[in-house]
Amino acid sequence: MEKKFIKNIEFASAVELADLVKYQPGQVISLTFVQNDALSMTLFAFAKGEGVSTHSAPGDAMVYMLDGEAEITIGDKKLRAKKGEAVVMPADVPHGLDAVENFKMLLILVRR
Repeated sequence: MEKKFIKNIEFASAVELADLVKYQPGQVISLTFVQNDALSMTLFAFAKGEGVSTHSAPGDAMVYMLDGEAEITIGDKKLRAKKGEAVVMPADVPHGLDAVENFKMLLILVRR
């Protein structure tokens, strides 16, 4: 059997990422594609009002917004990100996010 490095997504197909996770009121839904020592790729759907509390990561994290809008805090800076935009959060800098409205994102974490 051929070894696969990515899971939970159909191979050799064009896929609309945002359709792979559904909004659930009061919840954060996630679907992991890759989780190893070097790389993590996870798709998320956040219901309005949900979020991730401030934390830091052992690598650079990039969020690509697939739908909706989020408020992202990186260190002392707050910004809004919406569909089609990407935000990079540097390693070891505290960051968090809140769903201004329902939103979906692809999170890519590249570890040292």
